[in-house]
Amino acid sequence: MPRLRLPVALSPLRYYNYRLLFSGLLVSILGSMMRNAVVLWHVTLLVSEKDRALALGAVGLVRIVPIVIFSLFAGVIADRYDRRRILLLVNGVMGLLSILLAVLTLNGSINLIIVYAISAAMSGIGTFDNPARQSLFPVLLPEKELPRAISLNMILFQVASVGGPAIGGLLIARAGVGWAYAFDAASFVALFLALLLMRDVPQRPAEQRAQFSLGAVRDGFRFVFGTPLIRSSMLLDFFATFFASAMALLPLYAQDVLKVGADGYGVLSAAPAVGALIASVAMVPLIERIEQRGRVLIGAVLIYGLATIAFGVSSWFWLTYLCLAATGAADTVSAVLRNVIRQLGTPNELRGRMTSVNMIFFLGGPQLGELEAGLVASSFGPMISVLTGGIGCVIATLWIAATTPDLLNYRRSTASILATGAAGGQD
Repeated sequence: MPRLRLPVALSPLRYYNYRLLFSGLLVSILGSMMRNAVVLWHVTLLVSEKDRALALGAVGLVRIVPIVIFSLFAGVIADRYDRRRILLLVNGVMGLLSILLAVLTLNGSINLIIVYAISAAMSGIGTFDNPARQSLFPVLLPEKELPRAISLNMILFQVASVGGPAIGGLLIARAGVGWAYAFDAASFVALFLALLLMRDVPQRPAEQRAQFSLGAVRDGFRFVFGTPLIRSSMLLDFFATFFASAMALLPLYAQDVLKVGADGYGVLSAAPAVGALIASVAMVPLIERIEQRGRVLIGAVLIYGLATIAFGVSSWFWLTYLCLAATGAADTVSAVLRNVIRQLGTPNELRGRMTSVNMIFFLGGPQLGELEAGLVASSFGPMISVLTGGIGCVIATLWIAATTPDLLNYRRSTASILATGAAGGQD
């Protein structure tokens, strides 16, 4: 089949299998981002006013525990078995869990414990999704396309993040929480069909398949923690999101500080993704032109922390919106550069395990941060929680920059060396 004629910035979409995965993920992640926002709102409706901060913080706790438990072997499974089949199974189960959440909510059988339990189950099952997905997409197109594909993936994620919370807010206001969960359940169909329609997905030779053992898990940790550049990029992500997880408290800001309803909450929930979408579009043509990638990465995380501080002191709706949009833009620039470092610096046979270790940092930071934010907010108020979190993010970023010169001095030419040394290409 002839490839599509597209601009250079969109060149990864010329490849049929990558294009299918991209379009399926767009719809599926749209539903998932909507569900994440709806769950937070739903929790505030199921508890008393004085318990809301702790209840919101506990959402992060119930999500992170399964991630820590299952991620140790999720990467090994992605490096051993067919990654496309893993995604089919995982997303099928998650779709069924979304249907259960919708049915229980619509018939009035839902309570806080059930919401926590299903959220924990989806988090645990979803742990197997990310390593398989992140390991699959690099082999669907040539290695030279990876930086652009990573930028396009960020656009996909941010488009879904903009639309998801906004749609969720509208559905809550117009139809109720249960129908928002039903929309999420339907969104899994698109990814399921995209995976089924793929053709001639490259398969790894037997010698590149990991053994399902503790030794294989240990090899993944040894690689990550023995590679300073990759290790420091993960630590940067963890500490920044742990301290600056302000989004967990957004329902409180919407209801108590800004005095807006579900519609306003949906708009604010989408604000980081609006900024992220703008940054993602800009990064597609710029990623190959940024020479001082390490310094840009550090600068982006510093902006993320400073914008969080500004959000904490804001009592104006549109100033809050702009601050949240700035956090999304800065986080996107940081995420694209972190992903380039990790994908180009990791051999294909270790990509699943690298991704599973990264999940502990990438998802553990914000989920534990939600718990920390809720605990501080319950004792000192949401403003103090957000302010101290933003300050902690800035301090942690400066510490990592000062102690890891490999990261601070990372350049575009370094990426070329990493790409040459990493085993990419075929799956």
